[in-house]
Amino acid sequence: MAVKPTSEYSESSIRVLKGLEPVKQRPGMYTRTDSPLHAVQEILDNAADEALAGHGKKIKVCLHSDGSITVEDDGRGIPFGLHPEEGASVIELVFTRLHAGGKFDKGTGGAYSFSGGLHGVGVSVTNALATRLEATSYREGQVARLVFSGGDVIEPLQLRKQGEGDRKSGTTVRVWPDGKYFETLALPMAQLAHLLRSKAVLMPGVTVTFINEKSKETQTWLYKGGLNDYLMQTLTGDLVIPLFAGEGFADAQHDSFADGEGASWCVAFTEDGQPVRESYVNLIPTSAGGTHESGLRDGLFAAVKAFIEFHALAPKGVKLLPEDVFARASYVLSAKVLDPQFQGQIKERLNSRDAVRLVSSYVRPALELWLNEHVEYGKKLAELAIKAAQSRQKAGQKVEKRKGSGVAVLPGKLTDCESRDLAYNEVFLVEGDSAGGSAKMGRDKESQAVLPLRGKVLNTWEVERDRLFANTEIHDIAVAIGVDPHGPNDTPDLSGLRYGKVCILSDADVDGSHIQVLLLTLFFRHFPKLIETGHVFVARPPLFRVDAPARGKKPASKAYALDEGELKSILDKLRKEGVRENAWSISRFKGLGEMNAEQLWDTTLNPDTRRLLRIELGSIDFANTEALITKLMGKGEAGARRELMELHGDSVEVDV
Repeated sequence: MAVKPTSEYSESSIRVLKGLEPVKQRPGMYTRTDSPLHAVQEILDNAADEALAGHGKKIKVCLHSDGSITVEDDGRGIPFGLHPEEGASVIELVFTRLHAGGKFDKGTGGAYSFSGGLHGVGVSVTNALATRLEATSYREGQVARLVFSGGDVIEPLQLRKQGEGDRKSGTTVRVWPDGKYFETLALPMAQLAHLLRSKAVLMPGVTVTFINEKSKETQTWLYKGGLNDYLMQTLTGDLVIPLFAGEGFADAQHDSFADGEGASWCVAFTEDGQPVRESYVNLIPTSAGGTHESGLRDGLFAAVKAFIEFHALAPKGVKLLPEDVFARASYVLSAKVLDPQFQGQIKERLNSRDAVRLVSSYVRPALELWLNEHVEYGKKLAELAIKAAQSRQKAGQKVEKRKGSGVAVLPGKLTDCESRDLAYNEVFLVEGDSAGGSAKMGRDKESQAVLPLRGKVLNTWEVERDRLFANTEIHDIAVAIGVDPHGPNDTPDLSGLRYGKVCILSDADVDGSHIQVLLLTLFFRHFPKLIETGHVFVARPPLFRVDAPARGKKPASKAYALDEGELKSILDKLRKEGVRENAWSISRFKGLGEMNAEQLWDTTLNPDTRRLLRIELGSIDFANTEALITKLMGKGEAGARRELMELHGDSVEVDV
């Protein structure tokens, strides 16, 4: 059957999406599309940010009988005068322009020092995906009203004066979500109630009300006891020790953090029941956790470990890991970060590296003090952690015995880790001996193994499986990970797998990318089940380092950037902090070998601060992918490769 040629690719094929068109074309990039809950949350977050900034004490949400939702606050009201640069009403810009908002100005005197809003796309996304949206702002004795449909203004701005006795301020937004963008228009009521209740918990003294016109029910939340009351109401297991709660925030004199940055927390340890774990950054729920949770875990672990060592409580041969302390912990954590970096547009996970140190620096001393003031409780907590460590080590020993003595001799250049627990241990396949040396010195010996590779690995796309072991490097990789080569339809024995994560670690340059491709080709062709079961990762070392001078009371600092985009954002932040142009110095790493052990740990090996990319097949068709990789990696495919590059070469970023 003849293949129909694709239509011509020319200048007219390129389409530029304007205004809110990108949101309508790809709504899933900006919000969740299973229901309009996240779209409604964008409006709610704006109301909460007003309360967080100290303006407003009431938030009201109403689900109307016609399916529309109203969010009302008593904050300052969105400004409705003309924008000095854009020449349009500010309230209109907020609802119709992506990346327009009051949350970018984080300097002294900014409208929102701490806010969940960051990207400036929130309510404009909600507006784009709504059949109708009515926005009303009460401010300075006036009322401004605008109506939109599908993100376009259908009733222009109308201004009127408020009555003499009615000098209210705040914002009211009513939205009718558009059913064509969501799987269902029904809001998950339990999730909505949980979200509203958590806002009330995190803002003691703010009243949050929910009115459901359909069921004629009204719920009101007002918490004065904050996180403690909330956690006690949601726990299912019995407490081993009393709740550990506290908070810590930087003042204007702090060396490393901005005035007001810090966290409040409440932690409970239980022997049974499902752990409750909730974290927030500037009142935004971070359901996928992030670096602030890592800071809490590090602080708890360091304090408990120090207590156990001080009182000599650890039995011989028991090595404590963070997860042993954290396994039975329930917590509610609320962090305040001046300029939060989130992963993903819907802000599920905090990525700000400094947040680990920020939270840990307040949690650790507070818990150490508390444990030493309550030694009996400290011993109970130590007992819980030691029991978890013993169970983990016992499980690891069982796996070791099952392997028997028929295991091939491990390669001599493999520097192995101590743990045999697949949940924690990982092996790094490192390009070159010099980088391998830094990795060996900088790694966590308990859970991280290093296998240095010499030069570029063999292209195995067309190598027969029974000839693979003729190549020393590939033989060493297979023996180290403990799984035999196999095909996509085989059912290999994965019980011998020695590491939960197999991580490719190469330079951040073109040669490093080539080594990545060769190793990924090996895993895709000869170890596909490892990719399918989520065991293959690519480590992402930084390309740049920025050294900033001391500024004010802040000492000199260093930051790492993955690429040009991150470098630009680091420099923008330094400018905001008042650092003189070019007072910083930028180094570009030519390779991993240039990093010392400490730098490699901080940027690439430390689970709390590294960037590790899981390799997934997703929903792709195996046969189509195989055909594509044949074009890229096949020996007799130069013509097909040239054609592929001519067609798609301009969509590839090249690192020169």
